[in-house]
Amino acid sequence: MDTSDKRDRLEVEGRVKWFDPAKGFGFVVSDEGGPDILLHANVLRNFGQSSLADGAGIRLVVQQTERGVQAYEVLEITPPENPAGAGLTDIAEYDPEYIANLPLEPVRIKWFDKVKGFGFGNVFGQDEDIFVHIEVLRQSGFSDLAVGEAVCLKVIEGKRGRMAAEVLAWDMAVRQRRERSE
Repeated sequence: MDTSDKRDRLEVEGRVKWFDPAKGFGFVVSDEGGPDILLHANVLRNFGQSSLADGAGIRLVVQQTERGVQAYEVLEITPPENPAGAGLTDIAEYDPEYIANLPLEPVRIKWFDKVKGFGFGNVFGQDEDIFVHIEVLRQSGFSDLAVGEAVCLKVIEGKRGRMAAEVLAWDMAVRQRRERSE
């Protein structure tokens, strides 16, 4: 039961300091300064993601609690400004506007190994694998993917087959449709 007063909530923009899906939480640093903001995994999951890249931009609603400032709702996540290893050659060959206009494909993650730096997913109802590189994941604002996790991918034809050019939250297509109709 939510007993907090909605008037005590505030919209904040900042950057992800760190987020550990295994621990189930992380912290955000507000652009306005002040104490770190606790971001619980459940709040992130309600947005449709299970991980975040360090340095990703984030807009959220926060509230003061007995334990400090905590995120109440994630409103937007933007990729880190200068991701390490940006510019994979397969993706670099494509115009960014072309990638931005690609359709979103609903995908389940087959497996992803953060240490190896890649994994694979399948579009719902199809057997063909889609390669997901960790740098694409980071550029999209994620830090990891779990087996069975649902995401949306923008897919290109790479040198070795289909690969993700962008990873988005699983419900992004619905959100984009809703925003266009408002």
